Amino acid sequence: MKPKFKFFSNPDRNLYFLRKLETVLEKVVRYSSFITFGLLLYHLGYDPNPTIYAISSFFFTICLFLIGFGYILKILLKEPSIFVGRVLAEIFLSLVLIGFSLLRWNAFGLEFSEGILNYSRHYFLVNILVVILFFIEISKYSLHINRLKASPTLVFISSFLLLIFVGAILLSLPHATTNGISFIDALFTSTSAVCVTGLIVMDTAKDFTFFGQTTIMILFQIGGLGMMTFTSFFGFFFKGNYSIENQLFIRDYINENNVGEIYSTLLKIIFFTVITEVAAAFLIYHFTDDALFANKGDQLFFAAFTAISAFCNAGFSNLSNGLYESGFREAYNMHLVLAMAIILGGIGFPVFINYYNYLKHVVVGGTKKILGIESYKHVPRITNISTKLSLYTTGILLVFGFFTYAIFESNHTLEGLSPYGKFVTTIFGAVTPRTAGFNTVDMTMLSVPTILIYLILMWIGASPGSTGGGLKTSTFAVAILNTLSIATGKKRVEIFRRQISNETLQKAFAVIALSFLFIGLGIFLVMLFNPELALIDVAFEVFSAFSTVGLSLGITSQLGAASKVVIMICMFMGRVGTLTILIAIVRKAGQQRYKYPEESVFIT
Repeated sequence: MKPKFKFFSNPDRNLYFLRKLETVLEKVVRYSSFITFGLLLYHLGYDPNPTIYAISSFFFTICLFLIGFGYILKILLKEPSIFVGRVLAEIFLSLVLIGFSLLRWNAFGLEFSEGILNYSRHYFLVNILVVILFFIEISKYSLHINRLKASPTLVFISSFLLLIFVGAILLSLPHATTNGISFIDALFTSTSAVCVTGLIVMDTAKDFTFFGQTTIMILFQIGGLGMMTFTSFFGFFFKGNYSIENQLFIRDYINENNVGEIYSTLLKIIFFTVITEVAAAFLIYHFTDDALFANKGDQLFFAAFTAISAFCNAGFSNLSNGLYESGFREAYNMHLVLAMAIILGGIGFPVFINYYNYLKHVVVGGTKKILGIESYKHVPRITNISTKLSLYTTGILLVFGFFTYAIFESNHTLEGLSPYGKFVTTIFGAVTPRTAGFNTVDMTMLSVPTILIYLILMWIGASPGSTGGGLKTSTFAVAILNTLSIATGKKRVEIFRRQISNETLQKAFAVIALSFLFIGLGIFLVMLFNPELALIDVAFEVFSAFSTVGLSLGITSQLGAASKVVIMICMFMGRVGTLTILIAIVRKAGQQRYKYPEESVFIT
């Protein structure tokens, strides 16, 4: 006897139907999340009339219900995922969104309540979920970027450009600023935030609303981690599976050679970032005086904004005078917290991962030995030469900066401070030019020797694989080691019982040459477009922009439109890397199957 329903008796057709249904659900959830996010931005950025408000609010609620229902169906259709956290997160999102949708419809009454028109203010939790959903879906969609067959370098550069232009559009919305903003200023602010620089042409505290400041905070958070790192983590986590192509495409962004460890490395980067920023925000909140804020909400936002800005080495502050603001300049304990967050953000994620693996090996191996499970196994060289160079160079530069600041600023910015105040200010003064950009003193009061030393410290910058910019500590260290090897007559560059490859030496000097080329060109162009400015001020501004530091001697707001474009290009070049851009645009030479006779060039 033939079955009545042939479809359900055919496993292949069932599987085909389920796959088609799953694809449809994915698209429904994705596009619904895009629509809700767009509507939310529309209501946050504009003041629509009541009719448009009601219509858009209706579609907003419909899309929320579709997202929640879509997540439930996807969970039921799929096999149990190995990511239990992902399933639990999706269930939570589904229940919240469906429940919220029903509440807004008065539990099936389909009559809008008065609060329906004010969801941008009264439904904070759901609005946060809408933003999270958008990032989840855009992150999952970004995993298909490898289908473009573009090089990882080009995608890396394009991701920053895209984020900058999106940020500029958001900052141009009427509700992002108190008195409006020109597009060139919005683009400048967005570039400064995405490139974690901190140079500003408008007062972040007074000229930008809460929405504008939150947008800036999100931009430098994503810019600090890197767009592809940020989206790859959420894409991997919520998609549940990813191809070998995805893994090969992502590994270049996070400096992970082991393909099987890509997700683990992403998780460590996000975990380290969140833990550091949360801890810093808690301590900042604890060490600031409640009387300085109108309410607890403002104090919490200041703590979060400043902590993220410090870890990302962004240098943005939602205080008009930065940390030199009255009441904050004497908060020395808070300054120490910020200095530590800046150092941790600028030391580089590879350093953290190296020492995490080392400590994990020691703890796990030691525990097994104590319990008698197995004898302790020594695994040599968990920390590589790049990690050691970054740590040693960072330490030397911080000590150098500390003593030179203490000496040259004793009769300037340190004058009149208490002994503890001088000590903390000196520490902060040594840390902040390492691409951080915060100021706890009046920058115009710095002595000339300090300014010149700051130029060097800003130029060197943070470590590779960090949230900071600049030449990078390891590049500077390799160049110094190579110079010393040539001076002593050595044929090889050796350190920590290892030989540095010729390819590394070539890259180091190429990066140094390109940095001087672009900095020199930037200074020339700004002086050409704004000849009334002092040369030392312009040089400081361009060095700060290229090294993504954000410190300024007070001329940023005086720059003309052309000079702003030059500074924007400097910030972008410094964050992405001059060599990275050169590699992306210059056609690679084919394999050289020949070799010309070798001849020396006279160099003195």
